[in-house]
Amino acid sequence: MNEPIISVDNIHKSYLMGKDAVPALRGVSLDIQQGDFVCLMGPSGSGKTTLLNIIGGLDEPSRGHIVIGGENLVALSEDELARLRLHQMGFIFQNYNLLANFTAFENVEAPMVLARVGRKERKERSTALLEKVGLGDRGHHYPSELSGGQQQRVAIARALANDPPILIGDEMTGDLDSETGFAIMRLIQELNEDGMTIVFVTHDPRMATFAGKVVNLRDGKLLNELPADEISQMEMVAHDS
Repeated sequence: MNEPIISVDNIHKSYLMGKDAVPALRGVSLDIQQGDFVCLMGPSGSGKTTLLNIIGGLDEPSRGHIVIGGENLVALSEDELARLRLHQMGFIFQNYNLLANFTAFENVEAPMVLARVGRKERKERSTALLEKVGLGDRGHHYPSELSGGQQQRVAIARALANDPPILIGDEMTGDLDSETGFAIMRLIQELNEDGMTIVFVTHDPRMATFAGKVVNLRDGKLLNELPADEISQMEMVAHDS
């Protein structure tokens, strides 16, 4: 088997609450291969969102190692982490995180500006990505002029701006109605079918069924990894950690 694109090795994470250290993750290990479609689930306080943030380089473990594309995140400087996130990962959040004063086109273009992509290529790529997510005619609209589903599609296009191999999603459909949520997940599924590695958190077992594998956590520990079609056997709680 090839080397995993994401390797989580004995990760521990604790947060200080006053003078007490409260554990969020307790020795989690997980390998994710290129092209996997992985959902992290578990009840409130299970550690799933903490694990996602560590995988995305948005938080650091108290102990253990995480390797992304051959690079040990624990050993990287802040600048090196920022470079890795910019080029190796795309992020989609529950509340979209779009820049309110930027048009849809400008929001998609922003990561490419940071990556110093030339203006002509930025324009061509942003236009193509908005077309890809079904918003080719909405590029000059501001977030306030778009529905929640349309804003999330802009966020997906932005996440793809620098052609990252990994897509990180945190409750991508949490603020959307069921029909729009399913449409977003079908779009994410198409990206996976094109070869992108997807890792996401959801509290909704219906959305988890789009994944190829569900990783179930409880009390900061990995309980099991199941094919998504066995998700109905797992106890789910409709709250995020």
